[in-house]
Amino acid sequence: MPDLERLLAENLAVAFGLFAALVAVLGLLILIQSMRLRRAVRGYRDLVRDDRTEGGGSLHELLAAHADQIAKAGSRMTEMEELHEILIRRTERSVQHVGLVRFNPFEDTGSDQSFVIALLDAAHDGVVMSSLHGRGTTRVFAKPITAGTSPHQLSDEEAEAIRIALEDKKAR
Repeated sequence: MPDLERLLAENLAVAFGLFAALVAVLGLLILIQSMRLRRAVRGYRDLVRDDRTEGGGSLHELLAAHADQIAKAGSRMTEMEELHEILIRRTERSVQHVGLVRFNPFEDTGSDQSFVIALLDAAHDGVVMSSLHGRGTTRVFAKPITAGTSPHQLSDEEAEAIRIALEDKKAR
């Protein structure tokens, strides 16, 4: 122990200088942290002060307004999803497959003025319409189609129009 006391006594000025330097560094660090804390507190006060936020309200009012906007957007999204489902159901029932066949049913008339058109939805339900054009008259017939077939006798042209409509790769 006497050696330690002698060492300290001989180097007291150096030890004191080191402790003084350490205290000065710690004081500087405290000063820097104090300035940083003061800036953070000032920023926080600016954030929650009424006149600094958008629209002049407090942070709480601003956040409440944004929460209301989010709730309205969620409600609108639900409405849009419901409308989307309605549109899907309507689309499935709309004409999606079309087949057209032009032909000449009578020998005494020229060109293919007569036609058959098949109009079918996604479930292959719909109608096949035939228009027979003659010299003095034009006749139109319609037959219901369910799942791609009809309960009525179909002509070759009507069956062909349905086949073309069902093979329509561009539909959907």
